[in-house]
Amino acid sequence: MGKIVGVGLISHAPTIMFDETTRRELNDGQEISLVPGLVRLRDEVFDRVQPDTIVIIDSHWESTVEHILSAHDHRSGKMTSSELPRGMAGVPYDYEGDPELARLAAKLGDDLGTPTHASDDPYLPVYYATVNLLHYLHRGEKVVSISVVQTGEPDDFLTMGRAIGEAVDQLDRKVVVLASGGMSHTFWPLSQITKHEASDPVHIFTPEARAADEKRLELMEAGDHRGIVETMDDYMPHNPEGNFGHYLMMLGAVGGADCIAPGELFSDYENATGTGQVHVWFDKPEAGWTA
Repeated sequence: MGKIVGVGLISHAPTIMFDETTRRELNDGQEISLVPGLVRLRDEVFDRVQPDTIVIIDSHWESTVEHILSAHDHRSGKMTSSELPRGMAGVPYDYEGDPELARLAAKLGDDLGTPTHASDDPYLPVYYATVNLLHYLHRGEKVVSISVVQTGEPDDFLTMGRAIGEAVDQLDRKVVVLASGGMSHTFWPLSQITKHEASDPVHIFTPEARAADEKRLELMEAGDHRGIVETMDDYMPHNPEGNFGHYLMMLGAVGGADCIAPGELFSDYENATGTGQVHVWFDKPEAGWTA
């Protein structure tokens, strides 16, 4: 029997891939907290829980008619972002996959009524929401990436997450699930964007979006995930990245709205050109993920 030993809402903001000098230039001379947060997460958490497999719910991998899971034996190459090649060019990646987990989760997703496909096509792209996190967190673990369906609704994401959790339960491995993405996700217009590159959340696109993010962070820290699930309609006007599907799938893997795991911030709540970014980690409670 396998187990999910921890999950996290983790930022993949492109800024983390700039060198430190450039990061400081963009941030009024200060280091952004996201980078040391990732270093701490690897040293203080991953080295402690020692996962066999990292499942990354990739909010930049946008699918349309089904959830897709990478089911490759091995993936290697270099990734250049079509969005921001100035900061993410020729980034190497090299990791073993976990096709057994990917294929079982895809079968269970279909069985639970949400369209799912496991792909081992060698030309399937790898996106920076996966590669950026592996740059800091990967030390030999197997890796599975999962798309976020642009047509998905909260129940679709929670169901796919449940399939991931049930697949892990049936297999002999320790797994961490990472929701790779941001919170509110509206960018400043191009003519204004350079005025809003610093990490201070005063630069979040609207005060209302910032307040909505901070309310959900309060709920995460309290372990009140039901409060987030039940107010998704209120959150959607603030354009959460990927319809917050990355968080909802992560949550579905560990009990959905019944999950009671409190979150620990591994970074400040930061701005990235108008969007809300943060690292929040959830250890498995001693009594289990749900009450």
